[in-house]
Amino acid sequence: MGDVQAAAVDSFSALLESPEGAHTSIGEGRDRCQLLLLPGHHHDVPTAAVIPLDADMMGRVEALTRLWRAVEGRPAIPDTRITAQQRGRLRTMMLAADGRANGASYRDIALVLYGHKRVASEPWKTSALRDKVIGLVKGGLTMIGGGYLKLLRHRRRP
Repeated sequence: MGDVQAAAVDSFSALLESPEGAHTSIGEGRDRCQLLLLPGHHHDVPTAAVIPLDADMMGRVEALTRLWRAVEGRPAIPDTRITAQQRGRLRTMMLAADGRANGASYRDIALVLYGHKRVASEPWKTSALRDKVIGLVKGGLTMIGGGYLKLLRHRRRP
């Protein structure tokens, strides 16, 4: 275990100290993981992960597995909580909400997301694209307001 622990410590980027502990990250690109090392953590002692035994336990175990693979320099396993299409919609929602928060009109947002030709193809006031952009902004604001927490959970059958 000593070799693995040493490899994990060597892969940490610069530690940023705070009252909560030391913030760091390991891995690169999409495999990058952020960590919080609690106060009193020593690099020469094995690090422990605490996983509550609750309804979200399996998601946490999967996240810990992805972290371990990043520490080991292995490719990340796919995250099955959201599809690639959902991930793309989330990105678009965040762009739309960010634009609105910075004073852009719904039409301005549509121009950036879909282009002038598509926006101009029908009257804006009755456009389905207008409704879509309004929905994207509302969805993005919901995510910003805490709705993103739902993304961390696997959908379960009732």
